[in-house]
Amino acid sequence: MTTVLPIVLIGLGGFLIGGVISLSRKSVPAAVIVGVFAAACIVGGIAWLVS
Repeated sequence: MTTVLPIVLIGLGGFLIGGVISLSRKSVPAAVIVGVFAAACIVGGIAWLVS
């Protein structure tokens, strides 16, 4: 289970990046917020795998 969660976090971050691309055409502030969450998911997943 401890190796699955970081991979899920990275996958969630990738899914959210798609949302950023979609939202950037409609609402830039919302895209920035989702982008921050996407970056946090990806960085958190990588940090978890490294540690």
